[in-house]
Amino acid sequence: MNEELEKRLHHEGITLAQNKKRAVAFFIDEMLLSFLLIAALWDSFIQAATTEEIIILTNSFVLEFMLMKIIYQAFFVMQYGATLGKLAMKIRVVEIKTLNNPNVLVSLNRAIIRVISEMLLYLGFLWGMLNPVRQTWHDLSAKTLVVNA
Repeated sequence: MNEELEKRLHHEGITLAQNKKRAVAFFIDEMLLSFLLIAALWDSFIQAATTEEIIILTNSFVLEFMLMKIIYQAFFVMQYGATLGKLAMKIRVVEIKTLNNPNVLVSLNRAIIRVISEMLLYLGFLWGMLNPVRQTWHDLSAKTLVVNA
């Protein structure tokens, strides 16, 4: 971590969120969004006769699901500095420059790169686990950190 950033974080009493907290927050968000998708498609799921039909149905809404993830991530991070999963784990996202909640463009950038990282076998998340500042690709792109709330 850059010394100046480390001093700023220490001065403000801010600590980086642990990978474990981030992983649980990720799980909470994914479950929430998955349940929303299932609820929206419930009538179609009931009509599906086989597992293959359910898979085909789910795959036909991949773009809508990705858009839902982007909107969810961008809105909550911009508005509250955290998604519902992050709020539950008492962590939040801050811009490195200001140490405040990300603005709309930063939040949108972060959300889009996050979905791309998911599509690339979660490599951006693995990067974050190995990075000393715990920045994933979407954090690096948006110049954000995930910190304890």
